[in-house]
Amino acid sequence: MIKNTSIKRLFIAVLTFVFISGLLTGCGDKGGSSASGSDVRVFYTTPVLDDFKGLLLNAIKDNGTKYGVAVTVGEPCSSVDEQVSQIREAVSSGYSMIICNPVDVETVLQLEVAAGDLPVIFINSQPEEDKLEANKYMYVGSNENDAACFQAEYVWNKLGKPSKMNVAIFQGQPGHPASQARTKGVKDYFKKNNVDVNYVFNDTAYWDTEKAHDEFLIFLKTGQPFDTVICNNDSMAIGVANAMQENGYDTAKIPVVGVDATDGGCQSIRDGGMQFTVYQSAVGQGAAAIETSIALVKKGSAAGVEGVTDDALYVWVPYVPVDNKNVNTFK
Repeated sequence: MIKNTSIKRLFIAVLTFVFISGLLTGCGDKGGSSASGSDVRVFYTTPVLDDFKGLLLNAIKDNGTKYGVAVTVGEPCSSVDEQVSQIREAVSSGYSMIICNPVDVETVLQLEVAAGDLPVIFINSQPEEDKLEANKYMYVGSNENDAACFQAEYVWNKLGKPSKMNVAIFQGQPGHPASQARTKGVKDYFKKNNVDVNYVFNDTAYWDTEKAHDEFLIFLKTGQPFDTVICNNDSMAIGVANAMQENGYDTAKIPVVGVDATDGGCQSIRDGGMQFTVYQSAVGQGAAAIETSIALVKKGSAAGVEGVTDDALYVWVPYVPVDNKNVNTFK
């Protein structure tokens, strides 16, 4: 875990640019980066796509091509049964690796049973640690607590480090690990800094722009004061920022923040809607998933893959904070 200090945040932000640059240029000759993906067949199974899941899918395909890995993408799944069926079919079809964005992270054991002896890299939705196994069932992603701390830190500093705040939180899909971790991380940050927070709104908008827009309009009818709106992703933050501007609220004074640094989120920052987001690198995660796949198939170990933890359960791709000072870096 990255401790919540400004020095370490700056350090990890700098390292991230080096990390992502390395992924994009082939990473020299470290571990999985130098390995050829020839003879590696990967099956990727994903839920129904949203903006970030679409970026992730493209990153996995593009990096498969880059490293010579044969990647097949299943039809986006709307149910756990569909995903289990896809994995079973991939096993019977002779694939050497599964990359899985779970429809429901609570069903990870079912997915692992369906995979049989094949290793599985989970991505985007983080399983509980006791469901992972070193060099067999691994998670590639970004540490959600870091994203939450970046959000809360930005808001608190922007508002002048008040001792009391009225905060609205828009959560993603109920039960989704990222939604839970990002929400908890925000609350933990304020608690650790002894900020007395009144959560005037704390509900889900399912990662969706229109839902967040409409729910925020309903919230406004309550007449409750709010100092900031913290959203689990950019799509919801865009909806909130649009609703605020439509109703005469100054988004320069009331920060709306998101996560992912999608094209839409970055444009909203440029346009004066959202103030802040956190870059979650779909490109970096896709590259890390493919590099880890090559390493596991070729060597049986993820040792040497950039970002792998000592326990070989995780491959971390760091987050980077984004505001109007550096947003044009993320075009």
